[in-house]
Amino acid sequence: MLPTHGRYDYHPWPGRPSYAWPDGARLAVYLGVNLEHFAFGEGLGAELAPGGPQPDVLNFAWRDYGNRVGAWRLLALLDELALPATVLLNSAMYDHAPALVAAHRARGDEIAGHGRTNSERQSVLEEAAERALIAESTAAIARHEGRAPRGWLSPWIAESRATPDLLAESGYAYTLNWCADDAPVWMRTRGGRLLAIPYPQEVNDIPSVVARKDGAADFADMIVDDFEERRRQVADGQPQVMGIALHPYIVGQPFRIRQLRRALAHVAARRDDVWITTAGGVLDHVLALPPGIIPGDVA
Repeated sequence: MLPTHGRYDYHPWPGRPSYAWPDGARLAVYLGVNLEHFAFGEGLGAELAPGGPQPDVLNFAWRDYGNRVGAWRLLALLDELALPATVLLNSAMYDHAPALVAAHRARGDEIAGHGRTNSERQSVLEEAAERALIAESTAAIARHEGRAPRGWLSPWIAESRATPDLLAESGYAYTLNWCADDAPVWMRTRGGRLLAIPYPQEVNDIPSVVARKDGAADFADMIVDDFEERRRQVADGQPQVMGIALHPYIVGQPFRIRQLRRALAHVAARRDDVWITTAGGVLDHVLALPPGIIPGDVA
């Protein structure tokens, strides 16, 4: 028998209990906007070009462009299309770019935890140090937003074997780390249940643009094709959650924001038959469903 995580059981896609999102919608769509800050001269970070000796000014400045310029373009686009967002926030952003976080706060966007900085991975830490990382990030968000975040995405989606336990014990209700399904799944932890909400590793600008070198139009087409195929599938199938993962230093470039506008306008124009929400909105609706509907729940 192969080792297993023990967090959830296998649930075949066909034959699951049926349910709907608000107003009878069968497809829920949310935007995950990653606001990240990186250490200068050390630590991890996505690369525009192969990194050289530290300080790696080219790649550091490319990432910082997102906070200085690209994120503001993305905010304008979200306002133009009246789209909500789940902000996946490095808590270091409160010191580095407080005006940017305040702009999302003013829109009423959901703020979810995304560690202290994407210069580090929590998966390499001892349990006490990982608990401290989660606590520090959580406390900063609670202090600035007036409430603790309910959801978490690890920097680099890196987990230790204890991460789900630590999240549940720290008061988190959902995680975006596990991309194993197209619908929410309840996970087992030693601190109680934790909802795994789908977060994309395909319709995500880092794997698409940075890893696969897709063009701006390719990424926009990917969003539209993913959206339309899901709309077709849910018409007589299981309800789904579609996430769109965005990083301002990537999609905030002018030529990419132009193509992103095309894709998100396509999604927004169909809001009458899909539910455009936040990850927290998905959580709230799941919590209101009868017991036993979501895989992993107890009937």
